[in-house]
Amino acid sequence: IVYFLTFLILICAATNASAAEYEGVVAAQIKKSTTASNGQKLDYLKTDSAEVTVLMVEIPAGAETGWHIHPVPVYGYMLSGAITVEMENKETYDFREGDALLEVVNTPHNGKNMGSIPAKLVVFYTGEQGKPNTVKVIRK
Repeated sequence: IVYFLTFLILICAATNASAAEYEGVVAAQIKKSTTASNGQKLDYLKTDSAEVTVLMVEIPAGAETGWHIHPVPVYGYMLSGAITVEMENKETYDFREGDALLEVVNTPHNGKNMGSIPAKLVVFYTGEQGKPNTVKVIRK
């Protein structure tokens, strides 16, 4: 994961500078947006105790995350497989290998792997020390 983060930082740096400044580095933009997948405006957490957590998440075929919210900004990258994210209002968003996810904040959602292979993604939580990045939601 450390190598992956270093790679991402280099790629981010390369996209903000001219390609000629980094010999041999090729940068391809995966996603650029001011909103989450559902159109919610992106906002950064305001805290003096910032903490970034990076997880490798695997959702088996036929499994789901369960309903939850993220009280902090969360970003992901699909390594393999696919997931469908359902919102409370029944809207769905599909993500496949190579897609970037800009997750909704404080909005209940459930990720489902309706495919036949495991869905694997790297998830970046931009949270706060001592506070949860994910909170399970009990639906009525």
